[in-house]
Amino acid sequence: MKIYTKTGDAGETSLFDGTRVRKTDVRVAAYGEVDELQAALGVARAAGLDADLDEMCVTMQRDLFAVGARLADPSRTIAARVAKAVVTDEHVARLEGWIDRLDTELPPLRHFILSGGTAPGAELHLARAICRRAERAVLAIGEGAVEPVLVIYLNRVSDLLFTMARAANHRQGVPETQW
Repeated sequence: MKIYTKTGDAGETSLFDGTRVRKTDVRVAAYGEVDELQAALGVARAAGLDADLDEMCVTMQRDLFAVGARLADPSRTIAARVAKAVVTDEHVARLEGWIDRLDTELPPLRHFILSGGTAPGAELHLARAICRRAERAVLAIGEGAVEPVLVIYLNRVSDLLFTMARAANHRQGVPETQW
């Protein structure tokens, strides 16, 4: 299988259902933002995360591929049997459990903080900002045009990434810089 197909050379791409759209289409932009978030998690992992944070990132990377698949499927034709392309309330609950667990090891947050700290912490803060952009791009597709759980999932990912960044810095003894 070749990497290049030349089918997108005129600025169009195919959605999952075969529909051809411009690469500037809001749906394509949204799953492109989600792909950038997935790549940013890879950069955070390369910066040297603790094993538990690394595993959280791997799981989110897999989930984000599923989010991208759902976004590329406006007709919702991905078969239910394709379990790896599903995002459910259980995925959101898993993120919330991780947030709650990490939060127990952190000092209470009483001020806004600036992004930074350790390299892994800073990369997680950057991934959080990318996640917020991806969330806005998904919302731009339009109300009712995407499964609501996808928006909820992305919203919770950004919460988790913020908490993970704080945990990465706290574990290394790097204080947070208040705004």
